[in-house]
Amino acid sequence: MKRDGHTHTEFCPHGTHDDVEEMILKAIELDFDEYSIVEHAPLSSEFMENTAGDSEAVTTASMAMSDLPYYFKKMNQMKKKYASDLLIHIGFEVDYIVGYEAFTRDFLNEYGPETDDGVLSLHFLEGQGGYRSIDFSADDYNEGIVQFYGGFEQAQLIYLEGVKQSIEADLGPFKPRRMGHISLCQKFQQFFGADGRDFSAEVIAEFQAVLALVNKRDYELDFNTAGLFKPLCGETYPPKEIVTLARELQIPFVYGSDSHGVQDVGRGYSAYCQK
Repeated sequence: MKRDGHTHTEFCPHGTHDDVEEMILKAIELDFDEYSIVEHAPLSSEFMENTAGDSEAVTTASMAMSDLPYYFKKMNQMKKKYASDLLIHIGFEVDYIVGYEAFTRDFLNEYGPETDDGVLSLHFLEGQGGYRSIDFSADDYNEGIVQFYGGFEQAQLIYLEGVKQSIEADLGPFKPRRMGHISLCQKFQQFFGADGRDFSAEVIAEFQAVLALVNKRDYELDFNTAGLFKPLCGETYPPKEIVTLARELQIPFVYGSDSHGVQDVGRGYSAYCQK
């Protein structure tokens, strides 16, 4: 079965705003059998008031709460319309944010019954002046997180600690069981030169701890190919050495294009086949 477990829609403010139907048609053209639509779940207004750095990193990070009825209506229409061509799953990419677990749990309890797939990701960490984005821009990440924690490696370790907390967090019965792009902290690695290129023994040990928890919980991992197309990354999330460690534990991967537009659909699928 050819499956894409991580795609977005026109409801994402930082995407291309291509119509999801065009993306679905592209997936059918590429002979996909399954297609998961997991739009960025809304963030709490309280959290958004406690952020810092480039405001666009927060204001465009997720769909609006007011869009939820329209989101479910359209995605369910697509699911029915293309049922004979493609098995479409509907859900969310849920942000795990330390300190906002109650909001996330309440959201999932309310809307989880309407979903049949999902991804749990970490996009924000506490940093300079408040919560800061991990993946908005190299300058913002450097100023808000890397310098705040005292270096690129220290930021890696803090990020991976957050991923561990997300795996262990009690987010209720509708918590996603697939961990999204667990090496997102590498998105701007080339910006940091030698500091960003190689994993230290401590960072590898922390990745191993993450994988051990994923294995213990019988979770899946997002094999996210978006990083291959980011100019300061150039590798999948996670990269080959972490994929090798995960395969030793027989952790299942699900290909994710992380598509935000028609041109992204199916990107890097060959890398998934060769992993």
